[in-house]
Amino acid sequence: MQGPWSDGVPTGWQIRPLWSEFRRGKTLGDGSEELLSVYRDYGVIPKSSREDNFNKPSEDLSKYQRVSVGDLVVNKMKAWQGSLGISNHDGIVSPAYFVYKATGTFEPRFAHYLLRSKEYADHMAAISSGIRPNQWDLDPAQFAVTPLLVPPPAEQRAIADYLDRETTQIDAFIAKNEELITLLTERRASVIGAAVTRGLDERVELSMESPDWIGPVPAAWSVQPIKSAYSVVVGKMLNESKSEGDPVPYVRAANIQPDGLDLSDVKEMKATAADRRALSLRSGDVVFVEGGGGYGRSDYLTQDLPGWVFQNHVIRLRSRPGHDGRFLNYWLQHVRRLGHYEALSAFATIPNVSGDKLGRIEMPAPPLWEQREIVKHIEEACSRIDAAVAVAQRSVELARERRAALISAAVTGKIDVGVAA
Repeated sequence: MQGPWSDGVPTGWQIRPLWSEFRRGKTLGDGSEELLSVYRDYGVIPKSSREDNFNKPSEDLSKYQRVSVGDLVVNKMKAWQGSLGISNHDGIVSPAYFVYKATGTFEPRFAHYLLRSKEYADHMAAISSGIRPNQWDLDPAQFAVTPLLVPPPAEQRAIADYLDRETTQIDAFIAKNEELITLLTERRASVIGAAVTRGLDERVELSMESPDWIGPVPAAWSVQPIKSAYSVVVGKMLNESKSEGDPVPYVRAANIQPDGLDLSDVKEMKATAADRRALSLRSGDVVFVEGGGGYGRSDYLTQDLPGWVFQNHVIRLRSRPGHDGRFLNYWLQHVRRLGHYEALSAFATIPNVSGDKLGRIEMPAPPLWEQREIVKHIEEACSRIDAAVAVAQRSVELARERRAALISAAVTGKIDVGVAA
């Protein structure tokens, strides 16, 4: 029986089909149990323990499946990403999941590490199918005959103990670096917020006449609507059946990412010569996402994009004399961090900040020379912070690679973990 590993099987180990160790079942809960979810990085955990799971459970939990400690729970659409694991919790899960009861003597911790290893994630991808990866479905029949590596019970426990010790240390290292990244990110936002609202002179006299959500600003600054300092233009709606003109590249909301403008995936729309004039993009412009999941993101263009236009979910802000688009971009980042866009958004179907609402948002307006000094200060400070974040992120990446490699080596018998006699 060929397995999802590349080398031979260690002496004394067996290969058994998954159905001999786990049998699929479906027992319904009564809706009062704790709601569980399956995470790629964590396995089966209470949904309430994470704040980054935005999938809303059904209002009717009567069809949710009961899960007991020791059950194997599989997200059939994301098994190929590693979204499966042995549960350490009692609770209920979505009816879309597969739930299996352990029938053999498999050490639960070893089974958890084994099935979540890279070799088995690759195997899940091979036995999943669909139009696109995000819609792949795991074939339950092929999953049932998945060949499992089964060491002797004592060796299973030894491998699990070894991986518990090693991964705990690695996870602690990752957690410290992620905490550092969070602190540095908050520091970055604080640098920007302080500079665009207070300037660089800590001794400057402040005025209390600005809006409460902005807070005090230097008395020599004015506060004015964005539209007074920048032209605000909404992009062209994509409608191929009614569009005229020649195909041209355009900036989509999806191109404006948290780290800036990403033009690695470019699409085209039809645009007339008048469209290209009205919706031109040049160095110094600021592009802003008005709706959807990324609403409120913005970026400053450092080069011309001749011949390009932008879609209707993107707003272009072009500075009038006496204003610097880089200062505006940092101000927009600060406004987004404050959550001010949420107060302005119309949550009918998707959150959005219309061109009119964006233009009416007030902003501090220092003299142009001071805007440029503030921008220089922010860029220098953020450059140092970004460099530190990059080092921490690389450390996390390497640690995760080390963790995955260690697990794969241990569960396939490539390293001797030492088995007590």
